[in-house]
Amino acid sequence: MIPMTAPRRALLRASVIALAAGTFAAPAAAEVELSFYGGWQTSPHSRVKGDYGSGVNAGASFDELIGWDGKSFDMPPYYGIRATWWRNEAWGFGIEFSHDKAYAPDDEMAEAGFERLEFTDGHNIITANVSRRWIEGWGAATPYVSAGLGIAMPHVDVQPVGGEHTYGYQVTGPAARLTAGVNYPLTDRWSVFTEYQFTWSDNSADLDGGGSLDTTLYTNALNVGVGFKF
Repeated sequence: MIPMTAPRRALLRASVIALAAGTFAAPAAAEVELSFYGGWQTSPHSRVKGDYGSGVNAGASFDELIGWDGKSFDMPPYYGIRATWWRNEAWGFGIEFSHDKAYAPDDEMAEAGFERLEFTDGHNIITANVSRRWIEGWGAATPYVSAGLGIAMPHVDVQPVGGEHTYGYQVTGPAARLTAGVNYPLTDRWSVFTEYQFTWSDNSADLDGGGSLDTTLYTNALNVGVGFKF
């Protein structure tokens, strides 16, 4: 595994603890809401650093700025699933998984010395969330916000030019999520919602052939979805 700095190890440890706490701290009697969503997800520029490990540039390092593409509707598509245990009318805790995506454009990928450079099946973000909602004063609508800490577990699909192909899931580092949206009830159990969501992840991936890749990925998404309470 790639050595991690002390701050990164501390943040990853805190994220894992928060994820476990959010998973197992649900109250015995509470309203549970399941949310399923898709939408339009983008990923802005970030620097990609590391060493090739294999291929024509074996032994060399790289440091390139990549303008990632989200390609939300290409297969496999962008989507997310969230479970929230509402302890009362205002506050809830839960866990969330989003299947985000990040593709390096062909020209930037080639310039950086790669045949493949993507996290597309997907750049999976798993977080434990704290949520706040406002039931009163907004008519039928219910505004809400949530924040979460957790881990990034992307499907790393990376191949240096002429080198070994890294293709598989890795836990690459800590992640965080911020969400703000509005929920509209259809029945006592079913609802629809729209929201904005931001994610951040600090990623250190192992490359086959002895290389490494480090990058901080951000995503912005406009989601629409359906919720179910029980």
